[in-house]
This record gives sequence, C-alpha cells and structure tokens, in this order.
Amino acid sequence: MTRLLASVNSLDEARIALRYADIIDLKQPEQGALGALDVATITAIVAECKGRRPLSATIGDLPFQPECIIPAVQRLSKTGVDYIKIGFFPHGDIANTLLELSQLSAGQALIAVLFADTQFDFEHLKFIQSTGFKGVMLDTLDKTQGSLLNVMALPRIEEFVSLAKMNGLLCGLAGSLTCEDIAELLPLATDYLGFRGALCEHANRVARLSEQRLAQVKAAISHDTLGNVSSSGLLCSPV
Repeated sequence: MTRLLASVNSLDEARIALRYADIIDLKQPEQGALGALDVATITAIVAECKGRRPLSATIGDLPFQPECIIPAVQRLSKTGVDYIKIGFFPHGDIANTLLELSQLSAGQALIAVLFADTQFDFEHLKFIQSTGFKGVMLDTLDKTQGSLLNVMALPRIEEFVSLAKMNGLLCGLAGSLTCEDIAELLPLATDYLGFRGALCEHANRVARLSEQRLAQVKAAISHDTLGNVSSSGLLCSPV
C-alpha cells in the first residue's frame, strides 16, 4: 500500500501532519531541495510525535563528499528520527562517501535521495543497497521544472521503482508532485509518495502547510489505493 509522506518545517506543521500523513518528513524548503531543519526543531518534533508516526529528516543540500556528509549524519543520528535522507548531489565522491557511510549504517536507517534531473545511473542502486542504505527516493533538484512527471517519463520512473524493489530497498517518489499526479503514479506501487508544495497555501513549497490541501492529497491517495480513479479531478479540485 502506498503511503503519504508530508514534508514539514516546524512543530506546528508537524502537529497538523500527524492527523493525515503516514510519514512525516522534516526539512526546510527555504534552504533548497533538501534544506535541513535545525537540530533543536527536529528534536522538539521527535518529542511531540512520540513514535506515533515514522519521522525522516534531511541533512541539507551538501556536497556528496565524506567530510560534509558524515558529520551531518552523525548530528541527525542523535535526534531520534527514524530515517536520515541524504541527497546524491552531482559531482560528488560517490565511492568514498558510500564506503565511509557503510561504517555508520548499522543502526541508522539511511535513505538515498536521487535526482531525476541529474541523470543519475540507476544501476548504482545495487551498490547503494550493499553499503547499508534502507531505502531510496527519486526527487527533483530544480523545482522550477514542474513535477517529477514533467522531468522524467513514466516508463523510466517505473524502471527506478522496479530496480529499487529488486534490490530490497524502500522506495519513494517525490519532486513537486501534484494531487493530479497521484492516479498516474499509484499503479507503480511504490512505498510512499512525498509532497510539500501541493500541501501548502497557493501550492508554494515555502508557504505555510494547509490542512485542507493535506487532507485533499490524503483523500486522493486513499481513494486511488482502493482501486478507484480520481482523474475526474473531484478529489483534486483547487483549494
């Protein structure tokens, strides 16, 4: 069953997300594609949620180099989040960074975030899994290009999901997804779909979370998961 991941940037937004989201993702959209929240806010959200939902958090838009990634992962590991998301930004040192991460992965649920608009080689998924990552997410780096489906063709997205499952990885899709994208992506049976902009006022990812929009996306996922189709737009009407 595909679940809803909702990204939040504050304790107040986390309280709203608790009513609808299956996974709550902690990040600061104003700081980039995977902007990091400060540790104090993350710790407060962990305490508030008290294990009621799985929590993920991003380490930030950092160069994929061991000296940047390792300290950031170590900081987040002390907050009590369930998953730590690491962006595979272009021009990084993949081999050495993954090697050092493999020494931290015991007891840490790491999620690799790949970017559809950077032409990442999906064949690396096997290597990612072998170094201890628990899951992988397909996102977009440039949020001005529209949703994931505008950046990558559906068959290619399906290939990503298939390879992730083949390698035993949790699998998620994100990248400026809209409510209307749900009906097209749910048949891929990914573990979760991640949203930020679609959940915010005026569909602006740096604006405040809208409870009405969050409820609408949750309803659309639940509706389609039951085998129905929301292509009529009734569940994705403008708010």
